[in-house]
Amino acid sequence: MFSTDVEVPSSDIIASCIHCGLCLPSCPTYALTGLEKSSPRGRIRLIKSVAEGTLDISDGFVDEMYFCLDCQACQTVCPAGVQYGSLVEAARAQIVHSGREPRKLKLLRSFFLRGLLSSSSRIRWLAAFGRVQQKLGFLKAISQLRIFPGSVREFARMAPLIPERTFDETVGEVVRPKGNSRYRVGFLSGCVMNVLYPEIHHDSVQVLLHNDCEVFIPKSQVCCGSLLAHNGDFHSARKLARKNIKAFADSEIDALVVNAAGCSAFMKEYGHLLQDDSAFAQRGKELASRTKDILEFLVEIDFKKPTGRVVKRVTYHEACHLVHSQRISYQPREILLSIPGLEYLELEEASWCCGSAGIYNVVRYEDSVKLLERKMRHIQNTGADVVSTANPGCLLQLQYGSLRFGIPIVSTHVISLLRRGYEKNP
Repeated sequence: MFSTDVEVPSSDIIASCIHCGLCLPSCPTYALTGLEKSSPRGRIRLIKSVAEGTLDISDGFVDEMYFCLDCQACQTVCPAGVQYGSLVEAARAQIVHSGREPRKLKLLRSFFLRGLLSSSSRIRWLAAFGRVQQKLGFLKAISQLRIFPGSVREFARMAPLIPERTFDETVGEVVRPKGNSRYRVGFLSGCVMNVLYPEIHHDSVQVLLHNDCEVFIPKSQVCCGSLLAHNGDFHSARKLARKNIKAFADSEIDALVVNAAGCSAFMKEYGHLLQDDSAFAQRGKELASRTKDILEFLVEIDFKKPTGRVVKRVTYHEACHLVHSQRISYQPREILLSIPGLEYLELEEASWCCGSAGIYNVVRYEDSVKLLERKMRHIQNTGADVVSTANPGCLLQLQYGSLRFGIPIVSTHVISLLRRGYEKNP
């Protein structure tokens, strides 16, 4: 039976599942196995059994909760509106509390998620360390030496290049447009995007400036906490949420703009995350209500249409936490279709998970690659030169997919294509 000391899967949500099975065709892990236990409906039954005390938190239960991608595709098709994601995340919190968490995941959560990503200074230390190993060619050597197991060599190939400077080292706290500003927005620099994709952050800021936004980038902000919460560590996620609320909530911004789908989806849940915290519940709710994914925000303010030509054949992969968690789907396409010279090619199963899913591609590598192969096959069939998306995990996964399966295609954020369209000579 679940402990009441930590998050408990909601009995109301469990009871709302009508076991119709409409979720099964949308579930990537059910597609891999064909087993009922690996479907949303099956996992809800497992969660219900543990809640009622008829099933222990067994190895099989733990495996199924982490086999799930938490992509929330089932929520999109569910006729009863079951908020499945909250159930599996609470179940993972119970697993962490019980000490049954897989060893690899525990190490990643303790050292990488809690120990490094939760601290801006430690993130910069990690980035500096990564640059040193790049110059020494350490990971490149591992990827080529047969003395290492195949999975280790593939992890080394998956590792991205780390730019010379993080985004937050290159900008001030306030960036203003040349003319009058129509909006004052906060901007999340975050953790992964800040280190690995500073150029996308710069593209985002330039797009916001072009649309007459004053951009506030507080130095006191931290990781949003999504990766911790999705893997059962709500306690650490709340600590980070409180720091971000302090950084943004009292700054008189019209919106908090986020360019990473997983982060924007999670920050929209700050009110729920802190609902039992008397000091932060209301402030969290208010910040959540102002949080916007950047693609959502631009369409809402009727973004300026670009005039520069971007002569590319582009397809679009929908990040799970953009399309399923936030129901943002037409906005990225509207932006892409507005760019002169760009030929848009629709992707089959665009909303099917690519297998990244936070740290899923590390802790469940083999399953992740099966999903990635399906995604890359569809991308190849479009004939596109570029695959665009809106989340750093997806970008990393798609870049690795291009390398692993030998598909010559560039992966980029939608916002980077829009910035090129704004340039006079793209």
